[in-house]
Amino acid sequence: MDKVAVLIPCYNESRTIKKVVEDFKRVLPDAAIYVYDNNSTDGTDQIAREAGAIVRYEYKQGKGNVIRRMFRDIDAECYIMIDGDDTYPVEAAPEMIELVFGKNADMVVGDRLSSTYFTENKRAFHNFGNSLVRKSINVLFEADIKDMMTGYRAFSYLFVKSFPVLSKGFEIETEMSIHAADKNMQVENVIIEYRDRPEGSVSKLNTFSDGFRVLRTIARMYQTYKPMNFFGLLSAALAVLSILFMIPIVIDYTRTGLVPHFPTLIVCGFSALAAIQAFFSGLILKTLGQKNRQDFEISLQTLRIQRDELLAGDRNV
Repeated sequence: MDKVAVLIPCYNESRTIKKVVEDFKRVLPDAAIYVYDNNSTDGTDQIAREAGAIVRYEYKQGKGNVIRRMFRDIDAECYIMIDGDDTYPVEAAPEMIELVFGKNADMVVGDRLSSTYFTENKRAFHNFGNSLVRKSINVLFEADIKDMMTGYRAFSYLFVKSFPVLSKGFEIETEMSIHAADKNMQVENVIIEYRDRPEGSVSKLNTFSDGFRVLRTIARMYQTYKPMNFFGLLSAALAVLSILFMIPIVIDYTRTGLVPHFPTLIVCGFSALAAIQAFFSGLILKTLGQKNRQDFEISLQTLRIQRDELLAGDRNV
């Protein structure tokens, strides 16, 4: 079991990966540095190996798939995850590690948005998207995470081994943030100096398609993690529509004793039934979610025992 494992997911980062690996070997000389190559065609894996990294492969395309593989494969007391594009300062890693070991943080976020991100990043829609995602998640999930989309994070063993990776692509960072907020995990923020990609290095993130996937992930996870809120809003909307369309029918009936718009009355009735159904669906799912959270806390105890056994085994070797 590694004391500190540096995890670097890579896809065609031949221009920058050598510097990232060498910087970590300088700042964290005792850390194990893993580069997971995701079908690169520019020799990223060979360059990383020559720089001193342990190179492994994930053949299913997508950052989420790479992180799933890394989290399954590597056992460590503390994990540092960073992109291989040399946009993050490795010098912040010791502070992030100290928060994991010293303050029992489950996740430490490298916060770009509180420093240089909006001036260094030349893609305006990326700036807008990051702000939108940050505000949306913090409001919907009652969190205080400063940068939802950062690729620079530190994790505890318990977070990594309890995190169910569902996303396949760049929405994985959003999923991590929501998981930490929902499971009441301790999250710390470290302000870092962000720098834009060096000339010749191209981002793999598509502003619109990946942005849409991130927003869709937020909606899906809000439905999953906050079912009473989600279905409660749906129930309220259906109930309001039913009442608004019912008012004219009731007025006409009190005046004439007739129902001139009978199809509208039927639709109102079905809308009211749908509102009731949505409300009780949210109530049932909320109860199931509470049971899942109880099971999750029990699983953390099992993971703690597993971690302690791994550490004891390493000491006996």
